Amino acid sequence: MSKSLMRDLLKLAVESRASDLHMVRGRPVVLRIDGKLVDTDAVLDEPTMSRFLAEMATEEMIEKYDKFGDLDLSYVEDEIGRFRVNVHRQRGEAAFTLRHVKNEIMHIDQIGVPMVLKDIAESERGIIILTGTTGSGKSTTLAAMLEHVNLNFRKHCITIEDPIEYEFEDKKSIFEQREVGIDTESFRFALIHSLRQDPDIIMVGEMRDKVSFDAALQAADTGHLVLSTLHATNAAQAITRILDFYEHHEQESIRIALSMNLRAIISQRLIPKAFGGGVTPAVEIMINTPLIRKLLERNELEKLSAAIGGGKKDRMQTFNQSLMELMNEGLITEEDALKTASNPEALKMAMQGIDLNADSQILN
Repeated sequence: MSKSLMRDLLKLAVESRASDLHMVRGRPVVLRIDGKLVDTDAVLDEPTMSRFLAEMATEEMIEKYDKFGDLDLSYVEDEIGRFRVNVHRQRGEAAFTLRHVKNEIMHIDQIGVPMVLKDIAESERGIIILTGTTGSGKSTTLAAMLEHVNLNFRKHCITIEDPIEYEFEDKKSIFEQREVGIDTESFRFALIHSLRQDPDIIMVGEMRDKVSFDAALQAADTGHLVLSTLHATNAAQAITRILDFYEHHEQESIRIALSMNLRAIISQRLIPKAFGGGVTPAVEIMINTPLIRKLLERNELEKLSAAIGGGKKDRMQTFNQSLMELMNEGLITEEDALKTASNPEALKMAMQGIDLNADSQILN
């Protein structure tokens, strides 16, 4: 019964184009569709929740969950799809969040992001960071960038994930995909040892601590390309979050290392489409130009946004510039753009033709 119910729920989620399912005992199962929460008629009891866990996880995984109260895993339902699963304890009981991971890896051309991401993905070395909140499409964009490499270049790519989301099929490139907890003990160990595995590209599912970022810097400094994600709302906040991994006396040297090794920071938010349902990405792009490098060296992070906004010739753009373009194309409404903007007042001024980045003196 539980297997049939789980299959029905997952099928409903996929057919409804839901990005996520939320399961908590005694409450309706909830789907997130186009960013909005929608109740279903299904209400789960504790025995059903326990059976769900037993069907999705191994005994070793359940022991880990019992000990720590959190568990990440991947689950495949035949003929329906692959799901990234988080099991967590709330009020002493198990709860589930499942995210549908589409089997098909879309190309950069298909996901609505700027084409400069192709050039960024073709970088020979350095660190590329994708930022955004949970559910902002970071994994989809990251997979599309790697697939661009896969289709066009002979590279050895190693991914380190928890769990594996998109499964790559070797085309021109060779992919090795390592899952934390199954193929390797941790992001940190896998990243450190990957340098002995002759990679061209290393993709780390998420940067989580100082040791991981140290290894990423070492990899970039020795001629590798490292791609990863970080929970941050924009480029400046991403830099701050990285610096927060370190003690205060270490931060200057890390900023200098970042100024030399950073390739780009791509920040993404998903906005409801004006017509036809679905969402489209608004994307901020910061490329490590000489100006950006100088601001990092000087610790003038508060000037990064202005530098990005004035960097159109280098194919950079702020969120507001991205939102303006999406509005001008009729893809999103003015209301949704203002809701999403980091600085709604600046966006209103841009709508009136006032460019706050024009003639700004960023370096004094």
